[in-house]
Amino acid sequence: MNDEKKECLVCKRDSNQVPLVQLEYQNKNYWICPQHIPVLIHNPQKLTGALPNAENMQAG
Repeated sequence: MNDEKKECLVCKRDSNQVPLVQLEYQNKNYWICPQHIPVLIHNPQKLTGALPNAENMQAG
């Protein structure tokens, strides 16, 4: 059984509400909706607490 929670890192919406894009980081799967991909690219520090070491990531 797969108990992995599939919801956007930022807005917490699931795939019943929005499309989700899967990303792998540090051998774990995470999900983000298209609306919040710019946060991952341009302001990854805003993902602190949702994505490990986000506070140390460089903006793209």
